[in-house]
Amino acid sequence: MGHTVARVRLYNPHDMSKCLELELLVDTGSTYSWIKRSRLERLGIKPMTKWKFKTIEGRVIERDIGEAVIECLGERATTIVVLAEDAEDKDAEVLGVYSLEGLRLEIDPVTKQLRKIEALLAL
Repeated sequence: MGHTVARVRLYNPHDMSKCLELELLVDTGSTYSWIKRSRLERLGIKPMTKWKFKTIEGRVIERDIGEAVIECLGERATTIVVLAEDAEDKDAEVLGVYSLEGLRLEIDPVTKQLRKIEALLAL
C-alpha cells in the first residue's frame, strides 16, 4: 500500500524568520499534526493549553498544544500542533487532517501523493 510523506516547513506565527524543514508521514487517521516538543520549542512555539487524546490502543493521554504556520506544496496555513513527547518510541511525528484541510491538500488515491484540492466544497 505504501506511505505518503510530505515535505513541510514550520514557522513560529509570531516570528516568521524562524523556520524548520521536516519530512512528515501523512496520517489521515490523526486529526492534528504531532511535532516533537524540542523542535517546536526551538522555533519559540509555546504551549497554549493541554488537550486529552485517545490513542489507537484506547489509552487517554494529555499533551500540550500550540499554533504554528505550516507550508507545503506552496500553500501556507496556521494550524494546531500537538507538542509530541520526545522520548524514544513515545509519540510519532505526523501531518494530520486538520493541517491538510487548512493547506487545501489531499492524498491522490491512485498515486498516493499529496496534491492540491481542485476546489473546496461550498455547503
